[in-house]
Amino acid sequence: MRKVFGIGETVLDIIFRNNQPIGAYPGGSTFNAIISLGRSGVDTTFISETGADRVGDSIIAFLQENGVNAENVRQYPGTKSPLSLAFLNEQNDAEYVFYKDHPNDQIEFEYPKVNPDDIVLFGSYYALNPVIRQQVYGFLHYAHEQGAILYYDINFRAAHANEAVKLRSNLLDNLELSTIVRGSHEDFQVLYKKDDPDVLYRQEISFYCKNFICTRGEAPIALRAQGNLSRSYDVEKVEAVSTIGAGDNFNAGFIFGLIRENISLMQLREGITPEQWDRLIAYGQHFSAACCKSIFNYISPEEGERLKEKNNEDF
Repeated sequence: MRKVFGIGETVLDIIFRNNQPIGAYPGGSTFNAIISLGRSGVDTTFISETGADRVGDSIIAFLQENGVNAENVRQYPGTKSPLSLAFLNEQNDAEYVFYKDHPNDQIEFEYPKVNPDDIVLFGSYYALNPVIRQQVYGFLHYAHEQGAILYYDINFRAAHANEAVKLRSNLLDNLELSTIVRGSHEDFQVLYKKDDPDVLYRQEISFYCKNFICTRGEAPIALRAQGNLSRSYDVEKVEAVSTIGAGDNFNAGFIFGLIRENISLMQLREGITPEQWDRLIAYGQHFSAACCKSIFNYISPEEGERLKEKNNEDF
């Protein structure tokens, strides 16, 4: 059975509407996707660190309750779990304030066994952070050498815009290891001051990675892929309760599709058919829409059970 490994941060997301807290849930970009995959019956492992506190204990328990292997989530004595405050506007889009001491980040873990065509999900500042770069890059390089599919969600926030130049070398190394790169137009505005998918693919991505997905809010999703493939996908309009986990769950759905459709690393490198790409994007959109219908950062347990029972033809 193919496995999915996620490596990324854990946070406690405290969600506000009209400046009043309405909920607090475990989160983190890769974390959210891994929870949705675990609920969908995928064999998942999460690699991270969290505080040696009550919040950290609850985060590890939450992973385990949702079928995720949490053996590689470390708690270090004297550390506190990071917080993220998410303020929802009238469109239920979020503006974030983060409370985390990145210079004191640390991570130590033994590499779990990665097999050919397993999938590794990584991204955000966690994948660039100089403090833990040696450990994170070491695992990504190991997984690449083992023949895994590496899915990179750039997810670069404006809060780190002043570090973009300093982190560029790490970014390029990540792109070079990746099989698939996804980013939002906001990510690329922060990184490159440009957001045209064709310009981005030609000037910033294609030299390193041939498979590129650019999500653009309510605008169509842009795909540029191996074999000079260029496609556009309309975004389904959803009555969103919260969009906090929308991109994270697009990643989860796409990865779920890779496994459900039995698409290998070799196929992605050689170029899959337009119809296969259509189905993978559809999986991503399905997960994203399902997540946005609730205040939570992941698909519901009930949706996970439905996904286990669905056939490929249902998408």
